[in-house]
Formats: sequence, structure tokens, C-alpha cells
Amino acid sequence: MVKAHRAQHSIQLTVSQLVVTEAFYAGILELPVQRSFSAVGAPDHLMVDMDGIALVFVEESDVVRTHPVLEHRFSMFPKGIGMTLHFEVQDIEGIRDAILEEDMEILYPLEEKPYGVKEMWCFDPDGYLVVLEEPVARRTKAGR
Repeated sequence: MVKAHRAQHSIQLTVSQLVVTEAFYAGILELPVQRSFSAVGAPDHLMVDMDGIALVFVEESDVVRTHPVLEHRFSMFPKGIGMTLHFEVQDIEGIRDAILEEDMEILYPLEEKPYGVKEMWCFDPDGYLVVLEEPVARRTKAGR
């Protein structure tokens, strides 16, 4: 079997539109999103290859076309229920501003946590819960 990614494991998420998903994950979050080079007849997809696990996004219409038995389940259960995606990012303030500019929902606003990160919880365009974290530079006491 030939995989489209080098990761040993993968998680596939269905999305409404790849172009919107790509705009969020690559454009706003600045994650290393790769567009697939699919074989003829295979569905297009996006990948984020992250140290041993790949996050794969496929349009729901393509999944239903390939696996019609799933169509009923997609109508019963909203996307994103029970799943949280965590990402370490850079420039979390800029990301927050871009999310607000796009009028997207932020669940918990940006906050500096006592365990050394700035953190914000938001939803992606398909309703998947996304937790964003940026490490905070450690402060050192004067003279040390």
C-alpha cells in the first residue's frame, strides 16, 4: 500500500470545503499544510505531517461518494463533536486577530497560563475544536 504521507499513523477528518480548510490551517494558523497529488479518481485531500502522525482532511462529498454508507451518519452527527486538535503556533496574537477579522468563533480568549504558554480555544470552519498554544519565554531573575 502506498501512503500519501510518511507518518506511521494518520487521522482523517471530513470537511465541507478543502479550500476553506486550507485557508484556515495554512493561511491563518500557518501550519505546514500540503495539498495532495492524487491518482486519477482518488479524492483530493490536505495533509499536515507532524512527527509520526498525519492529519488528513478530505471533503465530505468525496468520502460519501467513496463510502455511501456513511452519508446517513454524517447527517446525524455534526463534525467536531468529541474531538479537540492541539497545535503549538507562533504569533498567537496575530492568529487571534486574523480569526476575529474572519468573524470566526473563539471559545476561550487568549490567555497566558501559569504553566508557561499563551493559550486560546477556537473552532475551525467545520466546527472542530482547536486549542492553540504558544510557549512564553521564561523570565529569569536579575543576576542569574
